[in-house]
Amino acid sequence: MATNPVCEEGKAPFEIPSIDESCFTYYKIVGDLSSGTTPLLVLHGDLALATIIFYDQIGCASSTHLRQKAGDETFWQEQLFQDELDNLIDHIGLRSGPGFHLLGQSWGGMLGSAFASRRPPGLRKLILAGALASTELAVRGTDLLRDQMPPLLSQALGSALQTRDLDGVGFKVGNEYLQKTHVCRTKPLPDDLLQAFQNIKDDNTVYSSMMGPTYLLRGGSLKDWTVVPRLSNITAPTLVINGEYDTSHDIAQAPFFNIIPRVRWVQIAGGGHMCHVEGEGRRDKVLKLVGDFLTEGS
Repeated sequence: MATNPVCEEGKAPFEIPSIDESCFTYYKIVGDLSSGTTPLLVLHGDLALATIIFYDQIGCASSTHLRQKAGDETFWQEQLFQDELDNLIDHIGLRSGPGFHLLGQSWGGMLGSAFASRRPPGLRKLILAGALASTELAVRGTDLLRDQMPPLLSQALGSALQTRDLDGVGFKVGNEYLQKTHVCRTKPLPDDLLQAFQNIKDDNTVYSSMMGPTYLLRGGSLKDWTVVPRLSNITAPTLVINGEYDTSHDIAQAPFFNIIPRVRWVQIAGGGHMCHVEGEGRRDKVLKLVGDFLTEGS
């Protein structure tokens, strides 16, 4: 008879020098940290493998929200999230023993690659799913996707972006096409993804402060972000995953593959940016890829 996995929830106190209030990071551990196997720490995503640690980054979901910092680009910097990740790892006690694997999806992959470039104690393997090596490459990639859209949609979306008219029909229709074709290709959208979108809608402080009004433009505190100069410092074996139709275009993956010393790149046929939650076998393929990668050599 199958048994439900052990599940532990907690809040890791997180001190931010520029914030007067007490902050915390909510986390959930699925599995048993005392089992001796190396747990997987997930920066973003949805997996069901071995012992897994999920957490909500500061400003999001069940962690402390900081709406008063909306638009403060000096506050919402990569370093804040590096500090939070370090704090959580130390709170749970992952540095020693079997250490930990790290999986980051989308922004989580951006953060994960930067974090891994520091060669943090305890890190065993790294997975970058739908990540981006730089904001410049990300925008170049989405521009290429726009060029592949039906001409009238592409023209309408391009005009809307040029004039920053993000409330008009041109942007809404063009963006909807990109969402269906390149973000998540499964219909209806999975419940977990709908909940994530709702969380952003309820409080978009972090997203808008770091990404600007839309991912199709360079804006926010990440407008000039890049991890490319740091990639050669990554020593952990790395798996890079993106979808065939991913908004994280191949040109934004190439630096990971070309520069990280020990790396493998797998593209999911038919997949979008959220291929880890998509149907038609794509979710299962991602789970198998990750599972096989993490157990290699064990």
